[in-house]
Amino acid sequence: MTNLVIVESPAKAKTIEKYLGKGFTVRSSYGHIRDIQKKGMGIDIENGFLPNYEISPDKKKTVTELRKLTKDAEAVWLATDEDREGEAIAWHLAEALKLDVSSTKRIVFHEITKTAIQKAIAEPRTVDMDLVEAQQARRILDRIVGFELSPILWKKIRTGLSAGRVQSVAVRLIVEREREIDAFESDFVYRLAGELTILDDNQQAVGTVEVKRSAAFKTEDEAKAYLEQVKLAALSVGQLEEKPAKKSPKAPFTTSTLQQEASSKLGFSVKQTMMIAQRLYESGKITYMRTDSVNLSEEAISKAQQTITGDYGADYSMPRRYKTKNADAQEAHEAIRPTDFSVKDVTGERNEQRLYQLIWRRAIASQMADAQLKRTNVDIQISNLPDEKLTAKGEVITFDGFLKVYNLDDDAKEGQLPPLSIGQALALGQLSVRQSFSRPPARYNEASLVRTLEEMGIGRPSTYAPTIDTIQQRGYVVKEDREGRQRDYRQLTLSADGIVAEDLTETTGTEKNKLFPTDIAGIVTDFLVKHFGDVLDYQFTALVESEFDTIAQGKESWQEMLTKFYQQFHPRVDAAEDVSREEAGQSRALGTDPKTGKPMFVKIGRFGPYVQLGDGENDEKPTFASLMPGQKMDTLKLEEALELFKLPREVGEMPESFSAKAVDGTEFSVEKGQMLIAKQGPFGPYLEYGPKQYAPIKGFDPLSISLEDAAALVEAKIQAEADKIVKVFPDTDVKILKGRWGPYITDVSTKKNAKIQKDEDALALTLEECQKRLDEAPEPKKRGRGGAKKAPAKKTVAKKTTTKKTATKKTTAKKAPAKKTTKTTAKK
Repeated sequence: MTNLVIVESPAKAKTIEKYLGKGFTVRSSYGHIRDIQKKGMGIDIENGFLPNYEISPDKKKTVTELRKLTKDAEAVWLATDEDREGEAIAWHLAEALKLDVSSTKRIVFHEITKTAIQKAIAEPRTVDMDLVEAQQARRILDRIVGFELSPILWKKIRTGLSAGRVQSVAVRLIVEREREIDAFESDFVYRLAGELTILDDNQQAVGTVEVKRSAAFKTEDEAKAYLEQVKLAALSVGQLEEKPAKKSPKAPFTTSTLQQEASSKLGFSVKQTMMIAQRLYESGKITYMRTDSVNLSEEAISKAQQTITGDYGADYSMPRRYKTKNADAQEAHEAIRPTDFSVKDVTGERNEQRLYQLIWRRAIASQMADAQLKRTNVDIQISNLPDEKLTAKGEVITFDGFLKVYNLDDDAKEGQLPPLSIGQALALGQLSVRQSFSRPPARYNEASLVRTLEEMGIGRPSTYAPTIDTIQQRGYVVKEDREGRQRDYRQLTLSADGIVAEDLTETTGTEKNKLFPTDIAGIVTDFLVKHFGDVLDYQFTALVESEFDTIAQGKESWQEMLTKFYQQFHPRVDAAEDVSREEAGQSRALGTDPKTGKPMFVKIGRFGPYVQLGDGENDEKPTFASLMPGQKMDTLKLEEALELFKLPREVGEMPESFSAKAVDGTEFSVEKGQMLIAKQGPFGPYLEYGPKQYAPIKGFDPLSISLEDAAALVEAKIQAEADKIVKVFPDTDVKILKGRWGPYITDVSTKKNAKIQKDEDALALTLEECQKRLDEAPEPKKRGRGGAKKAPAKKTVAKKTTTKKTATKKTTAKKAPAKKTTKTTAKK
């Protein structure tokens, strides 16, 4: 073997090996092969922040194989991705494979095409240690922050919590936005819009035109008085202005703009977008997808021009050169674009096709001509209100330009107006004045959070997807849809029949795929802001990112940068040790229970927020109640807390008997006369009927549910249980149930499941056969909460976390180095 080329992914390896041909063997490192050791902090703070790297356990076999291949190769080429992380992987490979980093060939390419690969081979360089040290500084700083902050959160608030430099700032943004929404007080005005009839010279109707009044009315009386005047007025076209306009295409995609557009147009999550883009890149369909550059190469611009001219004509071509606004863009990348502009579609998985088409359209549109428009503005005169006017607007596309391939559906669009002339008479059609309420700030979705982080200079393209995924996985944020609420509004309608006032209803506040903070997110954010304000300060976080850029440019020592940071950061860690758990947990006094005279508090616990009645003094044990779904610690009032202690509540006795039969004839029954009890558990409200619990049910309010509804709920649950049963083995925990893909065997006590083949008769299976299959089945994965009862698996998780905390406590006490360290290489 003459040449060994090492890349990051096996998919990329196959594509590149095809282009290089004989004399080259391409192998994959499968991503990172080394990282800071997991045991302890893994960083020697007192000796220049030198990290202790170790080969990941799952990569030892890969490293062994690569070492063997390097011994047989005349030359080794490190061909990892061209960003800082890729540069660091190349350096780690050189270290682990015992290669001379100063002479080992390093090649980079922005696209996986034959031309790009051969060009890279012809122009090798060595590993750029400035880029390596910038990535290393980020990794070490983030390890320090997480390692020293997380144990503080475990001790002061709750075990299992985590903190991170970018992660915690993202959570803060979401928490603060939610509090803005909670504090928002809606106001309203009255806005007029409607339709007028166009009249010809004979006063005959020849069409309609939509109009509105730009200014709003402050009161309903003011709006009504205006309509009374319009009712008596003569209406005519007072001014008509037509002027040309244009729309220009947007720049090609960067990482963040791709994530935003894929979210709004395709409904993809940020994580999903990056996974699909990665596959498209590795298969040679698009250029590298982690970039903050909008630049296109001269070759790409030329190829786009050829495609546009050939497919649409020369009039549609307008070569453009976009410039990245961010002067600190990480690398001299191109924007995200197709590797071949003549390929409009790709084969493969549907979402890959959809994302590719989005990238192709955006990139090709960026090199196309402006869309030409004709915009028309019309003022409607009101005879008895000379200082007032109604307006109509319209636009027509005279040349579609780039809009032929890429619609700017985020822009407001006006329809084309019918023919009008100055002085033309208009008649009243129908005008409506609607009560319009001001809106609170919009909650973040993944795309808008990415946009905000980028605008603030927090994080970089490669960090957005893992950050947003992490804050959801850690339980700080939930992404979900929420139903709106009904709201009354007033509407006045003026037509030929006069003015009609109506009270109408609308749905407001509906949310789709929005990010909501949990209560623990608010508590952790408040604690970190109070005691580690610098770490969560938006400008400081952006400054840290710019310092990484400075290190990448070779203008600052990574060790000096970390020294400055740690000398500010670590003393705050020491000071936070003195904060009491009560203070850190944001226990809030709600007031006094009027019946018992005991104080009431809202607190955060292992299973979420709860209310405590009594302070535990004089050996008197407090009582507790969990918050209802939708209730928040920050906004909970005493009256709402008192209601929680009305549970458990006896709803009433089951009014009628009920029975349901399973496929095998097993009967499930509800006996008349047993008590139905509504309760609130740590995971939500539920109904208790005899020894069974039914929960949680969406929209179920345990404080107000009626006996009729509760009985129907239990009956429906029992019927659903019967419908799911295929066979029951009496006096055992073994059952055969209906599943999504057919019947299967389950053991209720152990939660183990076993398969049943499609051609088998499930009813014919014996207990012995089912038990044998269950014994051979794999152990079930441990899960978190799943119903009204407390999940036993939680204890195991908490125990592990405590052990980790004990193991890490020793390292956090280390102090910053007393003297500045000089810049060294990244080697330990």
